[in-house]
This record gives sequence, C-alpha cells and structure tokens, in this order.
Amino acid sequence: MQTVRRYAPWMDAVDLNLLPALDALLAEGSVTGAARRLGLSASAMSRTLARLRAATGDPLLVRAGRGLVPSPRAVELRERVHALSRDAQAVLRPVADVLDPSALDCTFTLRANEAFVERFAAPLFLAVSAEAPRVRLQFVHKPDKDATPLRDGRIDLEIGVVGTTAPEVRSRLLFRDRYVGVVRTGHPLLSARTVTAKRLVAHGHVAASPGGETRGPVDDALAAVGLHRDVRVVVPGFTDALAMARHTDLVAIVPQSCLGSASPGRRSRASALDMFELPLKLPPLMVSAIWHPRLDADPAHRWLRGVVLAVCRAVYPAG
Repeated sequence: MQTVRRYAPWMDAVDLNLLPALDALLAEGSVTGAARRLGLSASAMSRTLARLRAATGDPLLVRAGRGLVPSPRAVELRERVHALSRDAQAVLRPVADVLDPSALDCTFTLRANEAFVERFAAPLFLAVSAEAPRVRLQFVHKPDKDATPLRDGRIDLEIGVVGTTAPEVRSRLLFRDRYVGVVRTGHPLLSARTVTAKRLVAHGHVAASPGGETRGPVDDALAAVGLHRDVRVVVPGFTDALAMARHTDLVAIVPQSCLGSASPGRRSRASALDMFELPLKLPPLMVSAIWHPRLDADPAHRWLRGVVLAVCRAVYPAG
C-alpha cells in the first residue's frame, strides 16, 4: 500500500506572504523603509510586523530611542531569510521563452582576481554592450574561494579555479592555463641556456597570495624533487608580482594568461619582462565560470555565461 505523505499541521498556519515582508524589515531595520520597499502603508507594515512577532515568537525589531534595532534572533535570520526570499521569487517568477538582451537593464556582479580583470574586463564589457547596452558589470575583489557570496546572491558569477567547499555550485570550463616563470629582462637566471630547478631556487622569489600564504603548487612541485624556494616578498595578486619582478631580481611564477600572447623564451607584452618554461611538473590551471544552481534556468544569467565563455575563448584561445 502506498504511503500518503501529509504536511505537518503547522504548515496549514504558515503564511509564506510574510517571507518578503520579513526580508524587507530585516534589511531596512525600519517599518517605514520596509513599507516603502514593498509599496505598503506604514500601518499595514506595522500589522505585518505584529504577525511576524507572533509567528516567530520573537520581537525581531526593538525600539531604541527613535529607531529600531534587530534582536539577536533577527540578526541570525537576516541572511537566511534573504536567501529564502530570493529563491522563492526565482521559483515563482515566469521565465521568458526568448531573451532579448537589448531589453535587459540590470547589473551583473562578477568576482575575479585582478589579473582576469586586467585582461578580460574590457573585451567582456565591449561584448556585453554590443548586445545589451543597458547592462552594467561590477567586478569585485576575490580574497578567497568562499561560496557564501554565491549562495546569498551578492555575486552572480565567479571566475577562477574551482576550489569551493560548496558541493552545489555549478561550473563551466572557460580555458586551461599554466604557470610560467617571469623575470626582468637581463636577469642572471636566463644567462644560461637552460633554467634548471636548482638554478630556479638559487634566486629569491615573489609569491602572489591574497591571503598571505607562501606555500602553493610550485612549492609542492619543488618539494617533490627535494628543493625549497626562498620567498622574499608576498603580494596580494599576480599583477603585483609582475611589478616586483620588473623592478627587482625576484622571480615571479604566474599563470601564462597574465602575460597576454607572449610565449616562453620571448619577451612578454609587459615591458622589461622575460618569460621562461618552469623545470617542474605542475598541474594545469582550469579556469572556470562558477555560479549558484538557482541561476541555472535564469535566461539573463545563461546569456551572461555564454558571453563570458565566448570572450574568454576568443581572448585566450590557448584554452
């Protein structure tokens, strides 16, 4: 006999219309502000707040002088409620069969490191503007691989190597990259015909690390052959590492995409820098577009992903 599942009794009393109201109240911290956001009167929003207090068993917003401050429970709920409200709207919003990019009027927030922004932001903007002239792009700093901004909707798309601990995120490969060595033109490391691992570690290095760590894939590859490099300077990003290499005798190891179309053994487009092959076995860098699954079916987001993919493969065909 088939078991018939029944909803818990409390579900009959739940009014999901309270969810966007709670989201607005917690975001605004004000009955007047929440009412304005939802197009309601202040008295209607006050009545809704009373219902929310009864439903949650918590005051949520408490009078403090002339304003309101959130209770500890409200602070705890704020991010969860915002994500739930966005998800609910995404589920119930009709999806257009055909997207007209020229009608889009929105801002997409992308998180990427400064090397990607330096090389890909301009061609991406041009490609987006050609199809959707009212779309705006906002690039934000990428200090780590934390998936929280993807989950709560603060960013729409992340660019980088997949390494998040969030199993639900989606990704698509944009291009394959690899590490290369970079030194200033005339550096003694390149005085010999071949750069060996021993000669590589005989010079000081500059390492790029947003979080300040000094150990990475290069160090693991060196350790595999019994060697250790001397990291003299740690900088936040790859462009900073290139600047240090340009003006000092430090060796920088960066993704090849940071250097345009230059190839090992030739001068890069970054003036006064020479690139060389690393005498190490390093895994390739799989640079991907990463997003939250709730945006899978969103036509505008699908369009953005397609434009990003086309631009990356046109700018960096080596991928």
